[in-house]
Amino acid sequence: MRFWGVVIGLWLWCGVVLGQSGTLKPLLSSDWLIYKASQNKLVPYLPEFHGERQALYQWVSIDKFTNPKIEFAARRELCLFLDNRLVFVADSTARYTIDLSPFLKPGKKYLLSVWHPDQQPNYPSFKVPQEQMPSLSSRPIAAYRPIPKQPDAHRSALIFFMVVVGLIYGALRMTFYSDFTSIFRWSSFTKLSTLEEGLLAKPIGNWSSILFVLAFALSFALLIVAIHTNLEDLALLNQLFTATQADLISKILLYSLIIFLFVIFKYLFLRLMGFIFGVGEMVLSQYREFLRTLLGMGLFLPFVLLLYLGLWSSTPQVVYWIANVSITAVLVFTVIRTFHTVSKKYSLKNLHLFSYLCATEVIPLMILLKLIVFV
Repeated sequence: MRFWGVVIGLWLWCGVVLGQSGTLKPLLSSDWLIYKASQNKLVPYLPEFHGERQALYQWVSIDKFTNPKIEFAARRELCLFLDNRLVFVADSTARYTIDLSPFLKPGKKYLLSVWHPDQQPNYPSFKVPQEQMPSLSSRPIAAYRPIPKQPDAHRSALIFFMVVVGLIYGALRMTFYSDFTSIFRWSSFTKLSTLEEGLLAKPIGNWSSILFVLAFALSFALLIVAIHTNLEDLALLNQLFTATQADLISKILLYSLIIFLFVIFKYLFLRLMGFIFGVGEMVLSQYREFLRTLLGMGLFLPFVLLLYLGLWSSTPQVVYWIANVSITAVLVFTVIRTFHTVSKKYSLKNLHLFSYLCATEVIPLMILLKLIVFV
């Protein structure tokens, strides 16, 4: 009886050991430290209390049950130190996976420092790298390649805002019907004379103008956020802001605000550049064409987003390409249409006028494409 008790005990012990060896514990935890100069020691970091810090610390140690690899999102010039020894420098804004085992000795405690010269590091992105699960079938592994899939929470948020965009457009059509048709009716969209009718004849500060621009900004922001499947790596946000980890809704609203302000302040920018170049008489026609084309093309963005959400699980690369081409087409076609309209009223053979259009249309286009599409 004792013999079988010993056998069963050994069997259970081996099972526990094998079970533990299959899953390695992470090297890092969610508990970060900061240096408090007044006390000359490291104290726990509380984001809501301490604010943003350029340097964060954590004690680490390694053994045979610890995964030495870490994955994280880093901005350019982010540095990692182990006991004040530099082990990593990010050469660009991207996601990185590094193995710290060459710098760690089992049983010894090290101080890991994450530091950036200008911004707070994206510390919540530090985690164990996701590894592909082994296939249980004898068929070729290529037949079971994992397909990227957006989390259900992300998909639900995008669908919710899609409904909001649809309701806004529906309300605008019912409330401001004449303004709606002046933008979205094909006969009005193609005629040069309609630049002085309906919505385009009203000042940009008018309520109907603001609501139309807001609807476009929200739909455009939804598509921009959707094409970034890894929502921690929105390059535009990471380069402009020091926010460590905002949720999806906050990012959608923030992008909407940026796009809304861009469209509104484009008029002030054109006024300033028109004054500098001495072509103030063409600013109003240029801005009206810019606004008409941008809002008119923006009506197709919700349909592109529906296509993206519907086909993402089956053909992710195709719909990703379609979404990026759609964003590029909206921006490029707006600039081409603006050039075409201005050329009908003014001669573009004038190098001075052509330089003005390049400064107000082409250069901003290149900047937007770089920040949004070619990241």
